[in-house]
Amino acid sequence: MIDWINTHPLLGLLIIAWSVIWKGLALWEAAKRREKYWFVAILLLNTFGVLEIIYLLFIAKAAWLRRR
Repeated sequence: MIDWINTHPLLGLLIIAWSVIWKGLALWEAAKRREKYWFVAILLLNTFGVLEIIYLLFIAKAAWLRRR
């Protein structure tokens, strides 16, 4: 099942980096807003950035994401 990582290590690293970046941003925002339940959910669920992006864009509405 994990044999694809051996054949495509760069893709594996990109997926990990994508997930870690979004998770870090979402955890930072949830902690800053003192939202314990969101923090725990984001920390425990691995959704490849999907839950984190939903949280940041629709729940937290992070101002730094909307800046242009």
